[in-house]
Amino acid sequence: RFLRVSVVPDLFQVPSLWVSPRDLQGILVLDIRRNLLDRRMRAAKRLVETLLALALCVAAIPLALAIAAAIKLDSPGPVFFGHERIGQGGRKFRAWKFRTMVVDTEAVLQRHFAEHPESRREWERERKLKDDPRITRTGHLLRRFSLDELPQLWNVLRGEMSLVGPRPVVADEVPKYGEAFELYTRVRPGLTGLWQVSGRNDITYAERIELDSYYIRNWSPWLDTYILARTAGAVLSGKGAY
Repeated sequence: RFLRVSVVPDLFQVPSLWVSPRDLQGILVLDIRRNLLDRRMRAAKRLVETLLALALCVAAIPLALAIAAAIKLDSPGPVFFGHERIGQGGRKFRAWKFRTMVVDTEAVLQRHFAEHPESRREWERERKLKDDPRITRTGHLLRRFSLDELPQLWNVLRGEMSLVGPRPVVADEVPKYGEAFELYTRVRPGLTGLWQVSGRNDITYAERIELDSYYIRNWSPWLDTYILARTAGAVLSGKGAY
């Protein structure tokens, strides 16, 4: 009765982009390609990202020096901030950023929670605050345009991160990932990723996890190219950044 019919198979944990139909003795079967298991594609990703990160590091030297000077003039404390994250294979590493917060962050945060109890609920739900009292004046500007993440190019060169990948998570976030955490540890976390170009902090935590899972299941060089192409627009717009 219908010209076209769409059949939704009960396959919700497999790639959706790299699936092709095939005839097997008169029976329709689906061939599913796992790009993450292709060593040549993974080696090509690593080579291209290393060369890009090296070029970006050299080009960003004048900007990095200006940012370092602004941070030192704005508030006391170090220029860089290293935070422990979980990477490929569940290995821990220190992800580097330009410091965007005051030094006594924990004390400031607890005082803010005492004065604004609703902020604690926001923090427990999203692990972020839209009006974070810890962020410095320079920090607000750096975060708006994601300039605070420039030092993570060093993590890319060291092989701890990729230019494109899932959002790097801390140990406290692992329970929120549930079964998706095992999927997360199959790849290096990224300096940018699908969730960053899909709304950044304006999307829910559950949506971030789903986007990361989708990226890993459907990874390909073409998906990386798409994300990198959209990253510049997402950064310049400043939408969802805080």
